[in-house]
Amino acid sequence: MSGGGRGPIVVAIDGPAGSGKSSVSRATARELGFRFLDTGAAYRAVAWTALERDVDVDDADAVRAVLTDFPYRVVAAPSGERIAVGEADVTEAIREPRVTAAVSAIARVPEVRLALTEVFRDQIRATTDPGIVVEGRDITTVVAADAEVRILLTADEDVRIARRAAELPPDAAATADALRQRDAADARVVDFLTAAAGVATVDSTHLDFEATVAAVVALVRERTA
Repeated sequence: MSGGGRGPIVVAIDGPAGSGKSSVSRATARELGFRFLDTGAAYRAVAWTALERDVDVDDADAVRAVLTDFPYRVVAAPSGERIAVGEADVTEAIREPRVTAAVSAIARVPEVRLALTEVFRDQIRATTDPGIVVEGRDITTVVAADAEVRILLTADEDVRIARRAAELPPDAAATADALRQRDAADARVVDFLTAAAGVATVDSTHLDFEATVAAVVALVRERTA
């Protein structure tokens, strides 16, 4: 997973909920001319599939069974990559609140994480772009631990709550509670609040979106010069 003619440059970005991982990673990929891989979409697609099949997402055995028939695909489209499960385009559906509420339980199943890790690694190896920005939980430590650039994108909790509230219906208390619950649930599986050895931290607490993207792009260019 490295440059120098041996494959695409890999940029791995992790961080807590509300840190801006997805939007910053997408903009960084666009700026660099790299592909963008949102690994969270795959976990959401498993959650969507489980819910569509009336599977209890807290039943690990039932969730594991979903993987035996999970025709997940990332489909190229003029408007950007689309997410499909079988013939169903679920790009918008996986962002529904019911899926968001279920995805942490899905991600806690070890077999799901193992299976999707291999899916992500295959997608990284298959990219024909000069590089790929891979965003999501445990990307810097498990999925792409040998990436040229590994970044923990973070911000103070109050700032993350305010940013998430701006994206969702106006209920500050519910937004704060949901963000804390998401972090607490995900923290049972991976440590995304502390940068591992070799992982650079970008703290966006006092940066706006454009400045955060600029900081990440500069770091990538510095590390891959």
